[in-house]
Amino acid sequence: MTTTFNTIGLIGKPNHEGAGTTLQRLYTFLQALGYEVLVEDRVAEQIKSLPDDAVVELVELGKRCDLAIVVGGDGNMLGAARVLARFDVAVIGVNRGNLGFLTDLNPEGFEAQLEAVLSGQFIEESRFLLEVAVYRHHQLKSANLAMNEAVLHADKVAHMIEFEAFIDDEFVFSQRSDGLIVSTPTGSTAYSLSGGGPILTPELNAISLVPMFPHTLSSRPLVVDAEKEVKLKLSLENTDSLQVSCDSHVVLAVLPGDEVVIKKAEKKLRLIHPKCYSYYNVLRQKLNWGSRLY
Repeated sequence: MTTTFNTIGLIGKPNHEGAGTTLQRLYTFLQALGYEVLVEDRVAEQIKSLPDDAVVELVELGKRCDLAIVVGGDGNMLGAARVLARFDVAVIGVNRGNLGFLTDLNPEGFEAQLEAVLSGQFIEESRFLLEVAVYRHHQLKSANLAMNEAVLHADKVAHMIEFEAFIDDEFVFSQRSDGLIVSTPTGSTAYSLSGGGPILTPELNAISLVPMFPHTLSSRPLVVDAEKEVKLKLSLENTDSLQVSCDSHVVLAVLPGDEVVIKKAEKKLRLIHPKCYSYYNVLRQKLNWGSRLY
């Protein structure tokens, strides 16, 4: 067998029985194949007979591994992606969640497909992330990455906010709405899709701006080149506490008058799939689209 990867990291959903079972199977399987296996410290207790030197933090795992296997749902993949994108590490997922747009391998019989991947039989693609930054009086206050989307919203449900949107410093629109979803192609099948946004296929270098319950029927989703910088200026008239959520995991506080700058991050995630992977097949399965007529 031709070895493409040498050191493999295991990342999972903490305190989840099903994920723990899969992590144990993965560890035993990879050890039997002779790979060096590192395990993220948050899930190490779910694997039996694990040596201490095999337990590492996520950042260290990213630095040392050639391949990271994420066991869980898309949320676990997103959390890992925001860290692993900084390193040249390939990532594949075993689905232990619900939809599983980003996690390809079946937990009930992953061995054959994974062994093929390990021998070099896989499809690799790059998925870009968003860099999200909050500025107050031209001073950077906070920043983070988003794999799916950055969402500007009030911290209370169904509270309207007011803001202006700029693309590369050119004024585009002002809006009163519940907020705005700025999505990558990866995130276009997530929260953005629920908000009426378009599906962007992964190879597109584009981002979508999707208004959330706008106070005018003329507001529509807008797709722009991902090389453009999106800037949202918050009106001083806003009275509610505001937030920018990154993948619904990381929350950045925003005040009236602040500016939120969203742009394509320099680092990308190396996502790999089995050879049989088809993006359109995933869409058909997950969104219950019709099968072929003939």
